[in-house]
Amino acid sequence: MSAAQDRQFRPLPVPSVDVSGFWGDWQDAVCDHTAATLLDRCVEARMLEQIDIGVPSPGVVIPFIGWLGSAQMFWDSDLGKSIETIAYSLYRKPNPELEARADAIIDLYEKLQEPDGYLNSFFQRIKPEWKWTNLRDFHELYCAGHMIEGAVAYYQATGKRKFLDIMCRMADHLVARFGKGPGQVPGYCGHEEIELALVRLARVTGEQKYMDLAKFFIDERGQNPNFFIEEAIREGRNTKSAQHDTLGYNQSHLPVREQKKVVGHAVRAMYLYSGMADIATEYNDDSLTDALEILWDDLTGKQMYVTGGIGPAASNEGFTDYYDLPNDTAYAETCASVGLVFWANRMLGRGPDRRYADIMEQALYNGAIAGLSRDGKTFFYENPLESIGKHHRWTWHTCPCCPPNIARLVASIGSYMYGVAKDEVAVHLYGESTARLELGNGAKVTLSQQTQYPWDGAIGLTIGVDQPTQFALSLRIPAWAKGATLAVNGESIDLGAITEKGYARVERLWNPGDVVALNLPLVPRALRANGKVRQDAGRVAVMRGPLVYCLEGTDNPVGLNSILLGDGLGRSQTAVIPDLNRAIAIDLPVLREVIASDELYTEQTPDIVADTARLVPYHLWDNRAPGDMLVWLRAQRG
Repeated sequence: MSAAQDRQFRPLPVPSVDVSGFWGDWQDAVCDHTAATLLDRCVEARMLEQIDIGVPSPGVVIPFIGWLGSAQMFWDSDLGKSIETIAYSLYRKPNPELEARADAIIDLYEKLQEPDGYLNSFFQRIKPEWKWTNLRDFHELYCAGHMIEGAVAYYQATGKRKFLDIMCRMADHLVARFGKGPGQVPGYCGHEEIELALVRLARVTGEQKYMDLAKFFIDERGQNPNFFIEEAIREGRNTKSAQHDTLGYNQSHLPVREQKKVVGHAVRAMYLYSGMADIATEYNDDSLTDALEILWDDLTGKQMYVTGGIGPAASNEGFTDYYDLPNDTAYAETCASVGLVFWANRMLGRGPDRRYADIMEQALYNGAIAGLSRDGKTFFYENPLESIGKHHRWTWHTCPCCPPNIARLVASIGSYMYGVAKDEVAVHLYGESTARLELGNGAKVTLSQQTQYPWDGAIGLTIGVDQPTQFALSLRIPAWAKGATLAVNGESIDLGAITEKGYARVERLWNPGDVVALNLPLVPRALRANGKVRQDAGRVAVMRGPLVYCLEGTDNPVGLNSILLGDGLGRSQTAVIPDLNRAIAIDLPVLREVIASDELYTEQTPDIVADTARLVPYHLWDNRAPGDMLVWLRAQRG
């Protein structure tokens, strides 16, 4: 394993990228519906009563489950993510009423904050005697992290500093409390998140102490003696009374650089690895990058659904055994796929590499975005790959972490599309957009993408510079894009000669108005799972570009498991689906088994008849009439 390059690529702030086209439509849904819906349902859940010192405390609204506590403990995180979503939506579509509602919540937090900076509504208003007594289970640092991210976003989008200043005071409190110094606590959170939040705070404020604290949390995790065991003994708790009786549940079983297998709670793992990748970038830490590469291969090579969904089990909201990927019972939490997008994006901090960006795109377009309905009003928590018609979107959840998580990702998608270094710009994701950026040498560049991606593979990029400027433009060439072509100002370029780690690197003196034309052929293809994935034996999944496709009963009312995919993929046709915002369907010839008998078991051999099936993008399923759904189709054998 080679050491990573000492290049540092950082994402663009959300306001620096204007998004239209495919992602613009999704962002409009968030602006028009989701952002306000998040606040409305937080209010209905009585979250604001918990932070408002002007009204009586609501007390325990959601019951406790032993030391595992209650989802009420992390209401602050839900409000933090909701404010982050609102911030991005305000940038896209000013909404004075929504902004005023967010400002009012921020005012409540300002009044609630203690003089030393501490801020957590549950431990101030519901159970103050539990403050800082159980880092393993009680989510105090996790909540602080999501509120910090909300504060950074609100500042970047509106220019208002109040929430940022509030959370800087809380971060200062954490800097004073945690560490190896006299009187400090050598601990870390049971649910990772504070690490990547502190990195964002350090980047926006320029305060190194926040970055150093993030690094401390990463470095200290899993060290011996284990902090969570020591904490439990100190507080008089059974050391195995929670967290599924294993330190692996929250990835504290080993120091992070010694971890080789992805285990435990899926969302926690993704947040940890995201923080590790950020610190690897900021400190040029090859030891972290090397550890992450091992974990990356472990996850994507043995434990990931074709949709980019991860964590097959509901019992621990996480990982089980290698190649254990059931379809109809798949948990594949929306937050976990969102977290995989976070991690993949941060792995690109040390330089463009297709193996990360391809998975980022796969998880984003399938496992993550499936969690939000097309109108932005309803949500999936779990994301199975097969349904008999009983799995549907819901309006809210006792643990409402997923709705604001997918909403903030969609609303901030522009920052995931590009990476900027001293003398290089990387385009990780394709989509109609305009990015305004500044290179490390101070040169200002505008990049405009013109494309109907992911429905069409033609991508045009126009370069905007004030004067001729030397820099490298690196364009991801997805592994699936066989026959991709590239031209600059109409002159073809040999991709083989300039492609490194899956990115075509065009380094030249760019002039105002230069045009780059990239074409990624979108040809339907069939994927087969490793033979060790027993649930997918004899089946194939259909993809077109980055999109996983599925059968829905509303298009195929014949019994989805009676359909056999033969050699018809090469004769498939595409069609526009008007009632799914003009998404592209795949219509293809198939075979279908027909058994005349109604008996439960029969010796009768089924007849095979020719038929046509329609497949739609997986992320859009259950947006129309409810019914069956199937990703892995049976394949006809010779």
